[in-house]
Formats: sequence, structure tokens, C-alpha cells
Amino acid sequence: MKTPLWAVVCLFSVFTLHARTIMPVQPTPQKIAVQEGVRISLPETVRTVGSEEANPHALQALQQLLPAKQSSKAGYRIVIGERGDKSVRRYERFIPTRAEGYYLSVGEKEMVLAGNDERGTYYAVLTLAQLVTDGTLPAVTVTDYPAIRYRGVVEGFYGTPWSHEARLSQLRFYGRNKMNTYIYGPKDDPYHSSPHWRSPYPEKEAAQLAELVRVAREHEVDFVWAIHPGKDIRWNDEDRRALLDKFERMYALGVRSFAVFFDDISGEGTHPQRQADLLNHIDEHFVQTHRDVTPLVMCPTEYNKSWADPEGGYLTTLGEQLNPSIHIMWTGDRVISDITREGIAWINGYIRRPAYIWWNFPVSDYVRDHLLLGKVYGNDKTIADEMSGFVSNPMEHAEASKIAIYGVADYAWNPEQYDEDRAWRAAIRDLMPEAAEALECFAAHNSDLGANGHRYRREESEGLAPVADRFLQAYTAENAFAQAESETLQTLFDRMVEASDILLASDENKPLTTEITPWIYQFRLQAETGRKVMQLAASALTADNDAFLRHYRHVKALQRRMFDTDQTFNQNPYQPGVKTATKVIKPFVDKLFVAAVSRYNSRTASALDATTDYMPHLLRSDVPQISRQPLQIKGNRVLISPLNEVVKWAAGARVEMELDNLYPAESIQINWGVKESCTWGQLEISADGKEWQTVEMEQRDTRLSAALSGAPVRFVRYTHIGSAEQQIYLRQFVVTLERK
Repeated sequence: MKTPLWAVVCLFSVFTLHARTIMPVQPTPQKIAVQEGVRISLPETVRTVGSEEANPHALQALQQLLPAKQSSKAGYRIVIGERGDKSVRRYERFIPTRAEGYYLSVGEKEMVLAGNDERGTYYAVLTLAQLVTDGTLPAVTVTDYPAIRYRGVVEGFYGTPWSHEARLSQLRFYGRNKMNTYIYGPKDDPYHSSPHWRSPYPEKEAAQLAELVRVAREHEVDFVWAIHPGKDIRWNDEDRRALLDKFERMYALGVRSFAVFFDDISGEGTHPQRQADLLNHIDEHFVQTHRDVTPLVMCPTEYNKSWADPEGGYLTTLGEQLNPSIHIMWTGDRVISDITREGIAWINGYIRRPAYIWWNFPVSDYVRDHLLLGKVYGNDKTIADEMSGFVSNPMEHAEASKIAIYGVADYAWNPEQYDEDRAWRAAIRDLMPEAAEALECFAAHNSDLGANGHRYRREESEGLAPVADRFLQAYTAENAFAQAESETLQTLFDRMVEASDILLASDENKPLTTEITPWIYQFRLQAETGRKVMQLAASALTADNDAFLRHYRHVKALQRRMFDTDQTFNQNPYQPGVKTATKVIKPFVDKLFVAAVSRYNSRTASALDATTDYMPHLLRSDVPQISRQPLQIKGNRVLISPLNEVVKWAAGARVEMELDNLYPAESIQINWGVKESCTWGQLEISADGKEWQTVEMEQRDTRLSAALSGAPVRFVRYTHIGSAEQQIYLRQFVVTLERK
């Protein structure tokens, strides 16, 4: 007697468990049930039912997974199709009714892959592929769907755009992890933004975009092409036509999803009513006239709560005036922010629709000297219904960003069952299965951002801080070398060296190791410095002066090598250099070095240098966004690292640079990014920090300059002497010294 289908389902339900505890399926399914002890060998002959109607991408993936011989009569039965297809009609009650949902069942004689839509069927095949182990499958049923409708990545960072090859790799990665959205919006693409957003792409770039669109479609990813016209848009019919013409050109390249960005602009482009009118025009005269185009996405000018002015009516205007089908992007309470229940309720109330989240992680365009390889966490796990989309803004390091993107895929699919620890370790194994232990060691200590203007921090070196604190406490207060903590720290430094060498020697994922090699160099140097400082500290306790001086010279050499690495690699104009293990390990090593040298100096009446970082100059500011910017040394120039965002400069606030010595200065160049006369600011120089001399500056366009003709300078400051807040861009602040 044939067992009824409902009985089979009941049998499976007895063994239902959370997916992450029983099957390595990514992202975590909503429900998975396994019949214990039953493994099914992959069939040699199959009879496929539904291939005439099913999603061709799903069929292709299935054939690659199960290249068995087809038979019209005999063989293992595979049923595949979408809701409404004749092939899966008897299974429709098991298919989730959510978009992209699917039902997967694997039995001893039959397999069913049934999607609520074509993409759902494709996802069923992807899940099936993950269940294959050593040529066998478990007897299993999966009932699954994404909790958030649109999930993926927005390439919206400042800096070096991804290469064409990197983007192709990303699209395949998104498809494999059931992400359905890639928003193309590189800030440095002149045909996406000013000055050429009105113009067609050149032939080569157009061909590359067409290939990206094709590969995205093959992996069931929506390629969303974004335009950023707000810097120089003219609110007239000519520019409306230019936008529609550009969209038609992109449509001809295969693009079927579009976005319009109005972020990070000032002036006329920020007008909410005009933005709403333009977007509605695009929606009504392009999106709705092309039936295969997905709903329009827009990024507003006020895209986070800290920059929003509710009384000014910008968000209210968008909420009331924008067509309901248009998605509105949002980064959270701040530019860099995790998404909370309270925060999303606040914005949804203004925009009158679920927000489309642009999550600024692991983007590092404001801390480019750091790698952000840590866990994805901090976003509320119970607000999926309050979001229409969730996309991650990544680093310019495409392959390294996949650690976080993997976690984003898992979170956005099934937030309530999301486990950040499991996802992080699984991502590392996915990228480098053979060197996973080494990569995990490296990533664990390269996850925080360091001090930054957005005040956004991440966990790093978890569990190590108490050990380091106990060791320092014993060393400084009790003159003791805490043995257990010492062993833990020595083992850590040994493993850091081992991990560095393994990663540098690995050919397993060359794009990844190429991206992170400068940081691996620095990581290894930091570990060597840690080991040597531990020896230095021990010799200071035992009063072994010869050993101490030998270790001291070595530490100083390592510090200089770290400085050279920092000055050689990753020399971008914003946050150049290479910082690693900065939250726990480096501060511990630095503090221990200072304590050991101070102990030696006190005992021997010496004056050995106890400084830990080779940066002779200082920056001070009560403008919060500038106060944490790093200084750079470029030959005879000392400069403040530029900022991408709008800087809000309060009346009376100042920026001050202190050089390490008195120098004859050649000139000062400043660019606040505004063409209006900068009469609100006053530039001064000083030789001693007490007597100040006002310096007149010549302004051309947005640039200010002053010739100093060898004047002796140690201090430079720029003060807001006006009465109203100024909004500027920190494009350039350079003090040029006379060459020796």
C-alpha cells in the first residue's frame, strides 16, 4: 500500500530541528525536517517531470548537480516546477505563498522541487546542492522562503570601484547565497554620477555592464543600475528626458531594475518636492510602461535620522508625494548604524512604507586603513516585516567583503534564526576551507574600525581584553609576571605569526590574499612586536640590563618597520596606511612597552624613548567629524585626511595642527568644497602656540591658499569666527614645509 503524502510529512515533522543544528544549509531555512538514518545515493537514471515549464536557470543548475541519464519511463523521479504548473499541482499546498518561497522533498523514490515562483524553484535547487555529501542525500523536506523581500549588496562606497572580474565573482556569490539584489552605484563612476550621467556609456564599459546583467540574471540576481544626478541636475524637461533616455539605454543593455540616488549632495538637488515629482515621472513614464521592470528604488538626501530635519518636511514630503510603489532607502539612526525596532518605526512613520535598508557595513571608506572582517550583528532580528529590503554597502576589497556579505545573506533570509557566530565561521570556511583556521585568527583581530567620526565600533579580539588587563595589572601594580596570562598571550602571538605565514603562502583564494596582504604583513609585525615586548618586560623585572637593551633595540626596529609598512601600502588620499589588531592587542603591547621602559628608566636613571607610534605631528579639533581624522606625511607636506561627507562646523569651533618642531613653511592650501566666500573662517600660524599671526588667504573657486615664504611655523589653526553653522566638505588641508 502506498504511503499517503500527508503521512510522509508527519513522519518528517517528528525530526524537525533548527536547520543550523542539523544541516549545513546557507542561508538558514525556515523549516527543515530530516528522516534520521536514511541516506539516498544520487541516482544514475532519472525521470524528470516538469522540465518543459520550470525555470530554465533552475533546470540548468539541477542538471549540473545531477548529470544522470534521462529516461522517459524508468529511473528516480524528479518533479520540478512553479506554482500553477501541472507538474507540481499536487504539492501546491506545501509551497509557501511568500515570494521566492519553495518546497523541497527528497525521498527514496522521488524528489520534489517546487517554487512559489521561478526564483523559488532556483533556490530549491541551491538548497539541494548543499545537502549532497559524498554522493548521497538525506531524506529531507524543506519549507522555506525569505523573510525580507530584497536582499543583497549596494556597491555605493567611495574609493576604488570593484573590477569587472570582482563584480562577476560577487554576482555568482550572491546567487549561491540566495541574495537577489545587486545595486550598481559606484561613487567614482562618472556615467553613474556627475559629470556624465546624461551621456551613454562608452562601448567597452557598456559591454561590461551587459555582461554583468547577463551573469546576474543567470544567478537570479536583479542587477539594479543606479543614477546619481543630484549634484548638477536642472529641474527642467530637458533633464527629465535625459534621465529617461539614459534609462532606456540601460534597458537596451538588459537592465530591468533601477534606482535614483540623491545622497551626499547639497544645493538645489536636495529639494524634496522636485525629487518626488521627478521620481513619480520616471515611475509613470518608464517603470510602469515596461512590465518587466521591478519597482523603482530611491536614496534620499536625508537618509539617516541624525541628518534628518523632521520639522523641515523633507521626509514627510517624500512619504506623502512619492508613488507608493517607490522604495525609499535608509541607513538608520546615523550614517553608520545598526537597525533597531525604534529606529525603523520612526522612519516608516514619515515615509509611509517599509524602509529599504542601506546598511553601511562592512564599508570602510571612512576608515580605509582598517579591514572589517568581523561578524554581522547588531540589527534587530524581529523587524523583517518592517523592511522592504536590506542591502549591505561593502568595502572596496571585494573578496574580503564576502565574510560580512555571507552573514548579511543569512540574516536577511531568516533573521529570527540568525546566528552570527555560526555564519561568520561558515563564511570563513566558504572562502578558504583549507586555511580556515588561519583566516579565522586573522579576521578575529581585524574587525574593529578604530576611533572614527561616526563613532561606530565592532567587537575585536573577543575574550582577550580581560587577560591583557590582568597581566598589566599584575605587572604594573604587583611587579609580577602573571604566568597563566603570559602563556595565553605568548600563544596568541605565536598563532598570529603562524596564521600570517600560512595566509601569505596560500594559493587557495588568490584574490583574497592579494587584497589583505599588506595587513597580513602588519599583523605579523604586530605579533613579533608583542612577543619581543613580553621578553622586554620580563628582563625589566629581572633587571637583566643587557637583555633589556637588546630587546629594546629590536622593538624599536619593529616599530619602524610597522611605520614603513603603514607609509608604503594602501596610500589612498583619505585614511592611508595599514592598521591591524588596534582594539585590544596593539594597545596592550604599547602599554606594556611603556611600563617596561619606564621601569628600566626609573631603575637606571636612563631616558630611553618610550613612544610607541611614529607620528610626530598632532591634530586637535572641536569639530567632531574632523577631530578623529588621521594626519598624513607626504614628503615635505603634512595634511589632514579628507572626508567624503558633509561636515557641520559650529560657530567658534576650530581645527589645529601642531608640528613636532619649528619649521620654515612654504604654503598652506585648504579646500572646503564650497564656492561661497569663506569670510566665516580665520587662518592663523604660531611659532610657540602663544603668539598667533593671522594669515590672509586667496580664494579661487573652492580653493584657499596662502604663501608663507619661509615663516617659522609650529602651530596652524583655522577658526570659525562667524555666528552661523557652516556646512562644508573637508577636501584638502595641507601645510607644505620648505625642503631642507
